[in-house]
Amino acid sequence: MALSNEIILRPRFRFDIDICNEDLLRRFDSKDKSEFIITRVDDHVFIRFPKKNQHFWSPQLHLEINEINEKSSTVRGLFGPNPTIWTMFMFLHFVVAGFFIAFGIWAYTNAKLGEPYAVQLAIALMMIAFWFVLYFAGRMGRAKGKPEMEQLFKFMRTTILEN
Repeated sequence: MALSNEIILRPRFRFDIDICNEDLLRRFDSKDKSEFIITRVDDHVFIRFPKKNQHFWSPQLHLEINEINEKSSTVRGLFGPNPTIWTMFMFLHFVVAGFFIAFGIWAYTNAKLGEPYAVQLAIALMMIAFWFVLYFAGRMGRAKGKPEMEQLFKFMRTTILEN
């Protein structure tokens, strides 16, 4: 699995396979769960590492296996961090964006009123710097989790392709 150097922090993939979706879902249900934790909800399969093997940036793989017809299926996959980590990460992005907008409006208002606005403008620009820090932290996390993403992808492929 090749991860491109795109901006995306949560890599996705999609492929069609000539196996019934129920058969694919059963393969994940019957799999030995010592190496990975496998959770299934309807057509969704979540594969993650056991707690003892996880670190802060450990990824998980979310698969959605949809039926095309009786003999073929579409598999959609999404790599991402633990949902709690992702929620915190997105919350920080929204806080930074909110502060940027608020201080930008405040700076604009002060500029139109002829008041000093250097502090507000500086804080708004500092929010841009914080956003870059968050972005590069996400990239660092993805890079740190890449070997584990490859393990998850390999496990998924071997599970799907076994007879």
